[in-house]
Amino acid sequence: MKILIIQTAFLGDVILATPLIEKLALYFPEASIDFLLRKGNESLLDNHPHIREVLIFDKKNNKYPQLYRLIRKIRKASYDRVINLQRFFSSGLITILSGGKIKTGFDKNPLSAFYDEEIKHVIQPNTQSEHEVQRNLNLIRHFTDDQLIRPKLYPSPKDFQIVKTDKSYLTIAPASIWFTKQYPKDKWVQLINRLPEEQVIYLLGGKADIPLCESIKNRTTHKDVVIKAGQLNLLQSAALMKNAVMNYVNDSAPLHLASAMNAPVTAFFCSTVPEFGFGPLSDQSIILQTHHQLDCRPCGLHGKKACPQGHFKCSEINI
Repeated sequence: MKILIIQTAFLGDVILATPLIEKLALYFPEASIDFLLRKGNESLLDNHPHIREVLIFDKKNNKYPQLYRLIRKIRKASYDRVINLQRFFSSGLITILSGGKIKTGFDKNPLSAFYDEEIKHVIQPNTQSEHEVQRNLNLIRHFTDDQLIRPKLYPSPKDFQIVKTDKSYLTIAPASIWFTKQYPKDKWVQLINRLPEEQVIYLLGGKADIPLCESIKNRTTHKDVVIKAGQLNLLQSAALMKNAVMNYVNDSAPLHLASAMNAPVTAFFCSTVPEFGFGPLSDQSIILQTHHQLDCRPCGLHGKKACPQGHFKCSEINI
């Protein structure tokens, strides 16, 4: 059997798709499983024992000529199953033109009417929704089982060696691409100043997060804050989180890195809420939210560039 999984959204979305790989490999150990993702996320699946090939969609450069070439390549592969987790038009187009014998995806995709199997994707902000992992697994539930399994990534021994340390440490991933998902800088500083002096504090993130990390480090009184932002790749960051005493994160991709490593995690939810179904799945998980009763929260599923009300009270969280 040849299977293609499609998830061309953001970093965290790819991590939350990895349980499908694990379950499909469990039920169909002889299957060839390929994974299509957006350029920039491909290193997440390095060393993955159940992935035959990672296909890359560069959405930012020559999108439509590349889309045409990608569809041609997929059609030549003659997949038995094409499973699309993405809910936007381009992934739907890839799916329906894939030539796959059975095409499965969510009903929210604008082209889902042309799938062979159309599965509901439900998020209810006022009640406890299923976790996104369970929603994803619902795509294959009818021919596997209904058991929830955690995301999983595979840092190499070299990745673990690069981040190896004999010191006790914590990590903080202070950034988010959405302002209203990001715990404020001054509050990160306050948190760090309260953490044990004997523990190293590693600040994680990408190159774009270095200025934020530098600003936090320069304002804290903690004697041992080390900036790792921009120095580690994704799997090295995951390896570092694995053995941390605690990992402090926003409702963003590092939260899901922690889940994939079953690493201890404390997640700050500002404008978004865990009821959306994107909370931590680690055995040791803490969720922190504002004590304010706010009619405006949540203000959106993905966060916003600024607080619509101008007060950002959802970031006022007691620790």
